Amino acid sequence: MPTESLTVVNPYDQKPIGTIPLVAWSTVDRYLEQAWDLFRQRDRWLPAYHRIEILEVTAQIMASRQEELAFQIANEGGKPLADARVEVTRAIEGVKWCVRELSHMTGQEIPMDLTEAGAGRIAFSTREPIGPVVTVSAFNHPLNLIVHQVAPAVAVGCPVLVKPAPDTPLSCRAFVDILYEAGLPEEWVRNVVCDIPTAERMIADKRVAFFSFIGSGQVGWMLRSKLAPGTRCALEHGGVAPVIVDRDVDLNHLIPSILKGGFYHSGQVCVSVQRVFAPSDLAGEIAERLAEEASKLNVGNAIEETTQCGPLIRPLEVNRVDEWIHEAVSSGASLLCGGKPLGKTTYAPTVLLNPSSDCRVSTQEIFGPVVNVYEYEQIDAAIKQANALPYAFQAAVFTDRLNVAMKAVRNLDATAVMVNDHTAFRVDWMPFAGRRESGLGVGGIGHSMHDMTQNKMAVIRL
Repeated sequence: MPTESLTVVNPYDQKPIGTIPLVAWSTVDRYLEQAWDLFRQRDRWLPAYHRIEILEVTAQIMASRQEELAFQIANEGGKPLADARVEVTRAIEGVKWCVRELSHMTGQEIPMDLTEAGAGRIAFSTREPIGPVVTVSAFNHPLNLIVHQVAPAVAVGCPVLVKPAPDTPLSCRAFVDILYEAGLPEEWVRNVVCDIPTAERMIADKRVAFFSFIGSGQVGWMLRSKLAPGTRCALEHGGVAPVIVDRDVDLNHLIPSILKGGFYHSGQVCVSVQRVFAPSDLAGEIAERLAEEASKLNVGNAIEETTQCGPLIRPLEVNRVDEWIHEAVSSGASLLCGGKPLGKTTYAPTVLLNPSSDCRVSTQEIFGPVVNVYEYEQIDAAIKQANALPYAFQAAVFTDRLNVAMKAVRNLDATAVMVNDHTAFRVDWMPFAGRRESGLGVGGIGHSMHDMTQNKMAVIRL
């Protein structure tokens, strides 16, 4: 029987750009058994210095192929080339950061003689690999997300199986192949491109010690419910990111920042700016100026140097975004720019003023090139509205007043509040996580490495 394969297309023109074979359960089962055997046979664990050498060579190879990797991100994922180049740089630094973090993966001495019962003993802890890791990734950062999920596992010595998004498997394959080229034996990392039933069976397998998921909340929470007893997990979902704008802010700073945070990768970012709350006497001007700049953005094929906003990942997403916007306009929102498909795969950057609080653009993550601006009379009411959803990820406030900044930091329901910056800001060593329905656990290179290890204590009686 011939091996089934997945055809990968450029999301702008839908032309095939590559194929990748689909892996059957029999192969996945073998991969899991190999991973389990590697974990159980401690004399086969890779020493830290060897893992460091592999990761250092991996970063060097990636740097030598930077433009090739960036083009692949743009070609399969629709992220404009300029932003794809930034992603590759971040991915290389992420690999290097894993090496740096290894020096912090330490245990501690535990005092024993704090009570008479512990006297005459010494104790210390170490950290060791948690076991086989399975990761499922998203399309929107097809190289850097893979690095964030796979490189920490390699760094701490966990065998790992990675399932990339079906829209963007080529960047994952490239990274895994580079790891092999750098000297990592193949049984330590496996690229698993498979159908949904096979993926669910892999995730639910009792041999999996840790599960890392980046994607939609609906899928993430469902998969968590299928985990075997004892499997730990980290889930990273999306948000409906709020921005509070204080009065008297510098609009010449605000508008470019919101523009970048809202329309970067055509809004296909889990912390993309979606809801902007501004004083009622400023909201109209802010929305109009934002719409003026959004209308100038060049929408097209991400592999073209001049493109600023690429396509949505699938044509059906264009239809969905259009439906949500029509619903918002029908319920009273003012459409200031965009609001229409530019083709089967692209959507015009859109700014809406005062959508109703219960329409989908106000209550759900749109994951498209749409920014909503809302009027408020009192900042407390704006913060209350910002916190009204079951999602909580990153938020922002723009203000020149320290008391307003600290009020927002204290009261916004978010894991990170950016002051005078957009919600999509991130560096790869900072904690990165969603609260409530937006996720579980904490991402970021060091935090993932900690999650992929477990504590072991030795107690020695003297």
